[in-house]
Amino acid sequence: MRVGLYGGSFNPVHDGHLQVARTAKARLGLDRVIWLVTPGNPLKEAPAGLDARLKAVEARVADPSMIVSGLEARTASRFSLDTVRILKAHYPGVRFVWIMGADNLASFHRWRGWSEIMRQVPMAIVARPGAMLAGLSSPAARRFAHARIPVSRAKRLPLMAPPAWVFLPTPLNFASSTALRSRGLVG
Repeated sequence: MRVGLYGGSFNPVHDGHLQVARTAKARLGLDRVIWLVTPGNPLKEAPAGLDARLKAVEARVADPSMIVSGLEARTASRFSLDTVRILKAHYPGVRFVWIMGADNLASFHRWRGWSEIMRQVPMAIVARPGAMLAGLSSPAARRFAHARIPVSRAKRLPLMAPPAWVFLPTPLNFASSTALRSRGLVG
């Protein structure tokens, strides 16, 4: 089983999030994508309530192979590294891949345990507007440049030993949670 882990606040969820998940699922040949809706992100402002965000993501994700989860709240896992370790321990036969937009790769080096996450699971980075250059020149991308694979090998990523990552170009979707919140379009 090949499973993508797509974590985020999704505050609010939008078409750009859906595009990231769908792109990774298709290009990597994933069986499932688990949307890990986080109770809060230590690097961002406090999000809307978790239950409301879980329901909003469930309403937007119409693919039965995509699972919406509040695992981090149930396990009191505050950091992505902890979540990855929990899932790998409980499901040792599953080939997990961490999914993120290029906008998150640009600041990934600020996450607790970021380099260990890259050593724990392969990663798929999906193009996002205004973040491709920043993402691809980020400290994480530079530190793990040796582990980047060409997009032509993307379907093999779930079977690769970490560290391994791929950048997935895709048509850009300009939806942004920050912009939606600033226009009062949350909820």
